[in-house]
Amino acid sequence: MRVGVDGLKIPESAKRGPLGTIGHAHQLGLEGVFFRSVLDLSPTLNLAELRNARARADELGMYLETGLGKVNPFAIPEAPELREIGDGDTLLGFRRMMEACAAIGCYELWSSTAMVKPKFAGRLAWDRFRTDVTWEEQLVAIERFLLRLAPYARDLGIHVNLETHEEISSFELVRLVEAVGPDVTGIVYDTANPLHRIEHPTWTARRVAPYVRQTHIKDAHLAHGEGGLYYQLRPCGAGVVDLAEVLPIVAESNPSVNLTIENYESYEDRPRPPEKWLIEVYEEEFLAAHPDLTVREFAAYLEMVHAYENRIAAGELPDLDTYAAQPFGYSETVRYIVDSAAHIRAICASERTTI
Repeated sequence: MRVGVDGLKIPESAKRGPLGTIGHAHQLGLEGVFFRSVLDLSPTLNLAELRNARARADELGMYLETGLGKVNPFAIPEAPELREIGDGDTLLGFRRMMEACAAIGCYELWSSTAMVKPKFAGRLAWDRFRTDVTWEEQLVAIERFLLRLAPYARDLGIHVNLETHEEISSFELVRLVEAVGPDVTGIVYDTANPLHRIEHPTWTARRVAPYVRQTHIKDAHLAHGEGGLYYQLRPCGAGVVDLAEVLPIVAESNPSVNLTIENYESYEDRPRPPEKWLIEVYEEEFLAAHPDLTVREFAAYLEMVHAYENRIAAGELPDLDTYAAQPFGYSETVRYIVDSAAHIRAICASERTTI
């Protein structure tokens, strides 16, 4: 299992470009880079540019992973580049992206089911709670769209991998993969996103592990506040996700899967992100939107939260406001990535995990 980094969120990625970003990751001791869209490598799918990125990664002995985009027809209009690359034809755009990925030996391709709306608080930030189209209708549309992509994927030997993104549950992802076919679809396991869906990380890992083909490894603060629980990204090992439990579960199913760190972005690169995300775990409407959630898992989830709150109360970890108040520029982002990589590698090297 090699440890790499998100190609968009590593600091200075926009300034350095793909080749510079790959080199930067190598300088930081990372073993790969995951550009979640092939259009981040070349907005025009220029084959020479794509091959240069592959050659740079190969030269440095690093993995190179990439992806496609949103596969929810109700969210695709928010990403017009997916239509533009197909000259107005969305399906053609996806086919061209898939062919370009295959041409440089990238066969495991990231996708997700919606986009976050960070200006809104609580459930309104997620497309799961749209009122113009229900989540059930969106899931049906996603499945139909994936079935239209399936012949392309099958011909090219590609898996379209769906992320455990914030708006979708792991139960729903597993059902989608099984409906469309695990020969052409899989899962990108983000270790912290399912917390938004009231899922315990270890329980989620057991559900998705048979289908995990890519990862986003991250951790998060999770503690009570006004209106429910507050979620805030933290370096791996400084949040509620017990990677020492989670990673062996994934490794048992896919021992060669790459472990890609998804970090907080430097405030120098992008506008300051929200200080916290509200998870309205005690609201009736919110709970009703999670029909697969069991009492046992909800109890385990809250027990995990209370244990983390005890660590904060003991002074072992900073609380939400203290952490949010610190600067987060280039050096802090690098430290976040390096510390997370060290934590992951320590787990992988331990006798307990046998990874």
